[in-house]
Amino acid sequence: MSLLKKKSGIAIVGLGNYATGQLIPALQQTSHCYLAGIVSGKSSKTGEWKEKYQLPDKNFYTYENFGSIEDNPDIDIVYVTLPTHLHAEYSIRALQAGKHVICEKPMAFTIAECDEMMAAAKKANKFLSIGYRLQFDPYHLEMIRLAKEKVYGEIKSVDTAFSFMPEAGEWRLNKNIAGGGPLMDVGIYCIQAVCYITGTTPLAVTAHSVPVSDNKKFIGIEETIHFQMEMPGGITASCRSSFSEEISYLKVNCSNGWFELDPAYNFGGLKMNTSDRRNFDMQTISQQATQMDNMALSFQNNQPSIASGAMGKRDMIIMEAIYEAMETGKRVALKMH
Repeated sequence: MSLLKKKSGIAIVGLGNYATGQLIPALQQTSHCYLAGIVSGKSSKTGEWKEKYQLPDKNFYTYENFGSIEDNPDIDIVYVTLPTHLHAEYSIRALQAGKHVICEKPMAFTIAECDEMMAAAKKANKFLSIGYRLQFDPYHLEMIRLAKEKVYGEIKSVDTAFSFMPEAGEWRLNKNIAGGGPLMDVGIYCIQAVCYITGTTPLAVTAHSVPVSDNKKFIGIEETIHFQMEMPGGITASCRSSFSEEISYLKVNCSNGWFELDPAYNFGGLKMNTSDRRNFDMQTISQQATQMDNMALSFQNNQPSIASGAMGKRDMIIMEAIYEAMETGKRVALKMH
């Protein structure tokens, strides 16, 4: 990137609700990156964005001509916000076009796809990052500080849940598109939180699902999953994720008290509570703007983002173990590879 260029241009791939409702508006608040292009399968969707953000015609792409993005110096980063089954394909295509990539979570369908994506990034000498917005959220960073500095003593256990209720017919309910159920979509946030709060990865997992309440809505995926992670140091994590309730909390129980976020994983309105009723006055931010600014800065400084492809692969390994435990009813030991 030119030394004269202060901001990184980002092209958004896919105009779903998250892209149009969160990412594109957030790019109007960023300091180190900006909306430079859009990739969509429907040209009818792009008209309003051309007019609203004064983007040139050459910075709009279809999925068919996406490869020609290689020749566009306006675009430094491609942000893949497509459904899960397309993450690997479009991340690899963007990397092959010489662009850095931010890919939404979960990183891919399988561990093998994660490996392919990471290999493509290495070959292209470009960075691959995963859209873990809460890695940059001040409330979650404060939770990490409280844990690391042992403000409430040694961590004994973590209790967390993240669930929401998608509408019938949404792609999230289609295993062939989403790769799984609530574990893949929102349970991954619980996995993330337990790992960054404890600073470790699980040694083993157990899991069970609840029988589905609607056989027409939940086909081939879990409706609700309870899973437990055994962490180093005797720490246990009890987690739940569901597509049939609205809940979001993260509680860390320690030897001398506790601290929690409730709600914990939402786009905003997070609230921190502690056993000694401390006051936490956090700056209100756009999680997505903060995430993209941090990632753009990392790429500009030729450094990987903290939310790396390796982290995305780690979470896929954990989720595959949780699904194995759910299906077999057995404790599954993890081997990070």
